[in-house]
Amino acid sequence: MIKIDTPYDVNQVKTIYSYRESEAVRVCDIKRVSILGSTGSIGRNALDIALMHPEKFKITVLAAGNNVNLLAEQIKIFKPEIAVVLNERKADELKSILPSNSGIEIYWGDEGYKLAASHKSVDAVLLAMVGAAGLMPALAAIDAQKHIALANKETLVMAGELVMAKAAEKGVKIYPVDSEHSAIFQCIGEKVGQHFYANMDENNFNNSSNNPNKKNNNYVKKIFLTASGGPFRNTPFEKFKDIKPEHALNHPTWNMGSKITIDSATLMNKALEIVEAVRLFNVPVSDIEVIVHPQSIVHSMVGFNDGSIIAQMGLPDMKSAISYALSYPERLDLKIDFPDFATLGHLIFEKPDISKFPSLEFAVEACKQGGTLPAVMNAANEIAVNAFLNNEIDFPKIFTIIEKTMKMHRNIERHEDIIKESERNTISYTLDDVINADKWARETATSLKF
Repeated sequence: MIKIDTPYDVNQVKTIYSYRESEAVRVCDIKRVSILGSTGSIGRNALDIALMHPEKFKITVLAAGNNVNLLAEQIKIFKPEIAVVLNERKADELKSILPSNSGIEIYWGDEGYKLAASHKSVDAVLLAMVGAAGLMPALAAIDAQKHIALANKETLVMAGELVMAKAAEKGVKIYPVDSEHSAIFQCIGEKVGQHFYANMDENNFNNSSNNPNKKNNNYVKKIFLTASGGPFRNTPFEKFKDIKPEHALNHPTWNMGSKITIDSATLMNKALEIVEAVRLFNVPVSDIEVIVHPQSIVHSMVGFNDGSIIAQMGLPDMKSAISYALSYPERLDLKIDFPDFATLGHLIFEKPDISKFPSLEFAVEACKQGGTLPAVMNAANEIAVNAFLNNEIDFPKIFTIIEKTMKMHRNIERHEDIIKESERNTISYTLDDVINADKWARETATSLKF
């Protein structure tokens, strides 16, 4: 056992390669993983897991954005075959940090990220990039038939129908990493949701009256999507204008990146998760109920048609969801304690305040209309959050920009009440439509900042 001085929460581990040699672990027993977003909170937690279980995982690709110093440290520890960064300048910077004999191939930009998601040396992809940037790598991974551990909810918000249908066509499994969607998945299993997309020719697309999940006793009647409520759960709306980025970045429960933390403060993170749940599990948005649960012990619950409810619980630690997505159906020992229920005494559940956090209504409307409107909602939010973090707008204007952009959009819609029966198995928009809507929304939201 040796000590490795890293930023990870692991003090003593066996080095990956010496472990494999000494224990004679067969190569076929080790899952080769590409991590897109390795320097973010999800990526760092995933690397913790790889250090805990070198007999299970080999990190063959690491992809980051701007944080080349941390990426270089990760490369020295995990010795991947490929590394990817944001642009050529960052690639040169990374090369200057690494030893000349490192032997690693370094790529950059959009093509580099797509390569990271589809490389022949990869079995599974942990997609932990932030924002719309994750969509094209996700599609590249699916085309290359790599199973996906999905932490990038924007991929399914922007083009969920397209992504899930393509995954079913290619036989690719998408395992959720968001703690809430992992909880739902653990409650219902993989036969619900993705099974539907594999049988699109036999069932009316997204038509709940013909939902194949109703044909068995595991039919999901309601999903209870829990939310921490963020740091402003008890803050009066009239004080929202005084909120500064440093206030919003102080999340009471989770340690996340800046964009996701702001999304949690506005409940837009939960709005995106509503759309993600609709796509992942093929349930109508009317069957999803958001419940504020500030202790973050119950990660989500599922109600079935016999009145039973199954909840998935645990301490707020993302390693559990990440590990389950990467090792499914196996559960790995992560040395995580159970909640001390006697000390907790009780669990708190509340209704979200829609008047303060209209993001949830944005999501419901985006799901009802479908088409390109979810992509517009997502893009407008990314622009608004970035503007807030740069002190260009106040906190309430995040909601204003999103709402105005969505109302101005000419949607390529799929209103269920006007779709002909013969067209129900089709998707009424294309990837180009999504990309064009994303671009339009970014330009429009930017113009609304002023």
